[in-house]
Amino acid sequence: MPHIILLGDSIFDNLKYVQPEPDVATQLRQTVPAGWKVTLRAIDGAVTNDVISQLADLPTDATHLVLSVGGNDLLGCAGDLLRTPVTVSSEAFLLLARVVGVFESMYRRLVEACLQTGLPLVVCTIYNGNFADQEFQAMARVAVAAFNDAILRLSVEQVLRAIDLRLVCALAEDYANPIEPSAIGGKKIVSAIWQTISSGKRQGSKTQGSKSTTRSRKRV
Repeated sequence: MPHIILLGDSIFDNLKYVQPEPDVATQLRQTVPAGWKVTLRAIDGAVTNDVISQLADLPTDATHLVLSVGGNDLLGCAGDLLRTPVTVSSEAFLLLARVVGVFESMYRRLVEACLQTGLPLVVCTIYNGNFADQEFQAMARVAVAAFNDAILRLSVEQVLRAIDLRLVCALAEDYANPIEPSAIGGKKIVSAIWQTISSGKRQGSKTQGSKSTTRSRKRV
């Protein structure tokens, strides 16, 4: 029977942020058909270079890999990006380009390691988060877009299915804190994963995002 392996960080390993409500892995187990299995290998706080170890000793019956990582890499370099003084705006772009280049190299190695398992791989982009400081939120969107460009270009290059989590978790209620998905957001992520695996859709779509958006809800 099919067996989904969740790789990455706290996008999937979010139990401590949502309990007593269900985490993403539990919600996915509740969503897939009877007989399907879900194994959580993702670890809260993991960065891209950590995930290769999550591929060790995969269950012999594994049939699908789903990867969500990169947010912690971005957070790790955000302070340096914001604190580094520049004299002209072009220097800020160069700083961001260098950081993204390093991330892309690491992410590429990770994707290659995933593909070496011979299992189909679904990748997820980094979402925008839900920061109270709107100036920081605006800067985060720009940096997230640059990191996601690397993820999405690689997904096209390797003909991988991709879920754009910016479309999936677009409301404040989708977050348990500025960077972790709530049970509500987790349910949407699970829906996107299942739709992607079961129907073979290639990108985040309206059906993978939130259809319940209203004018009264705060978008992030």
